[in-house]
Amino acid sequence: MLYDPTMVQPMRDEMTSIGFTELRNPEQVDEAMKNATGTSLLVVNSVCGCAAGQARPGVALALTNKNVPKNLFTVFAGQDVEATAHARSYVHGYPPSSPSMALFKDGEVVAMVERHQIEDHGADQVAATLISAFEAHCD
Repeated sequence: MLYDPTMVQPMRDEMTSIGFTELRNPEQVDEAMKNATGTSLLVVNSVCGCAAGQARPGVALALTNKNVPKNLFTVFAGQDVEATAHARSYVHGYPPSSPSMALFKDGEVVAMVERHQIEDHGADQVAATLISAFEAHCD
């Protein structure tokens, strides 16, 4: 681990408090991703400033939308290294990015929000990008 777990815990709690299931190892990633039906949002969490200022607040704001994913999963880059690498193996066609968000529908990536779409954007812009994807793909 790169950071003291007690320092990172509030960042983890920020996601789980809004309904995300934290995936801490490759087995949990497989179980979640293979058994999820409908839409799933996978958030790669991070300790960086854009995760704190834009990504996590943007996700929380987006989840106030009427249409949201059925399943909410998160992994923590730089902390749960094996889980994060394994989760990224489900995101075909995109380079590793943290923070990032992948929206899946029946196991296929249908929308992706990469770091370059998060940093230098406000939480409201991140939320708007996610809401647009939710409206297009979530019932």
